[in-house]
Amino acid sequence: MRLSPAEKLARDLDWNLLRVFLALAEAGSVTRAGERLGLKQPSVSQALKRLEERTGHRLIDRSAGSFTLTPEGMALLAEAQAVRAAILRGAEAMAEASGAVAGEVTLALASHVVSPLLDAALRRFHAAHPKATLSIDILPSREALTRLAEGQASLAICLMTDPRSDLQTEVFYREFFGLFCGPPHPLYARSGLTLADLAGHTAVSFQTDRMGDALAAVTELRQRAGLSGPVGQSTHLEEVRRMILAGLGIGPLPLHVVEEDLRAGRLWRLPPQDDPPAIDVYLARNPRARRNRAEAAFLAILDTLLAETPPEQRIYGP
Repeated sequence: MRLSPAEKLARDLDWNLLRVFLALAEAGSVTRAGERLGLKQPSVSQALKRLEERTGHRLIDRSAGSFTLTPEGMALLAEAQAVRAAILRGAEAMAEASGAVAGEVTLALASHVVSPLLDAALRRFHAAHPKATLSIDILPSREALTRLAEGQASLAICLMTDPRSDLQTEVFYREFFGLFCGPPHPLYARSGLTLADLAGHTAVSFQTDRMGDALAAVTELRQRAGLSGPVGQSTHLEEVRRMILAGLGIGPLPLHVVEEDLRAGRLWRLPPQDDPPAIDVYLARNPRARRNRAEAAFLAILDTLLAETPPEQRIYGP
């Protein structure tokens, strides 16, 4: 029987070539893809060349200063991701057939998610289901929600400006932000400061620190203090903290996250000390998602902890 080109490709294609292609598409460079796969750059480039020869299409444009998927590459990426998902589901199905709770739970988290409730869920889950795996991706809140909606994450814990109708959301915890500076800053360790003393100093902050976005309450505080800038921004709490410690400017951080920094003298809290802005951190899940047993088990543990911990005990701050 004569095979069609598509059938011939399905018969002859080496999955390892697709695996390399996925790493390239997701890493955005040959170097980073090689690091992910544990391969040297020439091996990665050769695998891409073989895949393009097998498919008969150029998949990635690697001209000078450019690394972008071609239209054919974009089409193949969606199918390759589906193949990877099918292989993972197959492995999970075999493990579950043996009675074990297996599979991967992928958490999409904003960078400043610090909660003893989440830590307890991770501990309980691993103790109960040691064969299951956990993956935690730190992402901007909007991207975390997009990943969840597209089925690439088991749940998301992040900031939200408006509830999304396609997702099930609830307040996970409430945190409070203060303004801080590091040892190089001229206001460090000065007592008796008022809000007026902050006026004119430069600020560093999060990228969502702007009116109408998730940290609008922090934006209002920064504007009330008369801070200029910001001269530095990041989506990651650790990078905002790094800029504050380096003396680039005054920046906002969650009070409960920086308690140890304050005790150790790495950070100095600035006015206002009273009435700090409150920010709600949300737990989001996709009601249409087809969950594996590991995801279902993790969510069950999390729901139990939420039921055991009333909202007033999930307020971290003053």
